[in-house]
Order: sequence, then structure tokens, then C-alpha cells
Amino acid sequence: MIACCGIICTECPAFIATQKDDPREKTKVAQLWSKEFKADIKPEDINCDGCKSTSGQLFSHCNVCKIRSCAENKSIANCAYCKDFACRQLKFILDAVPNAKTTLGEIRKNI
Repeated sequence: MIACCGIICTECPAFIATQKDDPREKTKVAQLWSKEFKADIKPEDINCDGCKSTSGQLFSHCNVCKIRSCAENKSIANCAYCKDFACRQLKFILDAVPNAKTTLGEIRKNI
């Protein structure tokens, strides 16, 4: 399961904690991300079935993610399929998450 930005959802701590339905793990992720991203993230924010989930259960940021919204508006599976690859918004993620850059790069090779 690959998010629009190239992050592999099944490797994401929020996704993992949600699938385990583990309140302690959700608390741990919320504390870590609050510190890392200088934000007030609560354990109840850690509920995610993946970027492309239609269950409505998404990490709070996913609901306002401009990259996700853009991919949905363009009806593309992820940013690897975009004619504007890699846009300014995506470059921010790719710089912060090198694995996402690798994932999208591999997909683009096979298009």
C-alpha cells in the first residue's frame, strides 16, 4: 500500500498501531511525532488505514494533505504517475523521506 507521496503505508507507525489496535503504541507514536514535528498530536489522532483508505479512518494530517488531495483530484494512484512530478509540495516530502523518493522512482521506471 503506497501513499500518494510514496510513503509505504504498511511501514508507517500510525498504520501499524491502528492495525494492532494498540492504545499504548498509539500513545508512543503520538508522543514521538509531537516532539519530532513540534505539534500537539494526541493518541486519538493515530488512527489510519492508509492514505487511500475509504473507511474514513485516516491520520489527522491525511485529511488535509495537499499531496493526497491533488492526487485524488487528478485521479492518479500516486505522484509517480503525475505529469508534474516532482512538484514543489512533493519535493518537501521526498527530501524528508528518502524511502518515498526511492519508491516513486521505481514506479516511474515501470510506467
